[in-house]
Amino acid sequence: MTVSPDALLQLAVEAAEDKKALNIVALDLTGISPVADYYVICHGNSDTQVQSITTEIRKKAEEAGVRVRGVEGFDTARWVLLDIGDVVVHVFHREEREYYNIERLWSDAKSVELA
Repeated sequence: MTVSPDALLQLAVEAAEDKKALNIVALDLTGISPVADYYVICHGNSDTQVQSITTEIRKKAEEAGVRVRGVEGFDTARWVLLDIGDVVVHVFHREEREYYNIERLWSDAKSVELA
């Protein structure tokens, strides 16, 4: 079964919300990056919360039949990168999110209005 990029974005955002991710931002990278259609950026306040958010997104993607292409940084839980195809999710620890501020790096991308 193929999941559309928009549906995959919604799935990732809802899974992050379920684990109380903070300041969830979605960026539309269509036409800007060949890597993905969307970036989801969020953070947790502890290593445990960062891992919990990541695990929930991964679980929901797999339940929807989406192959998780890669997970980086899970063990240290400071900046986890989760590649689920058309959507790449960045789950930060709060301190790393403030430091790296990747939203600024992608300032030419449009923010997606989240419901």
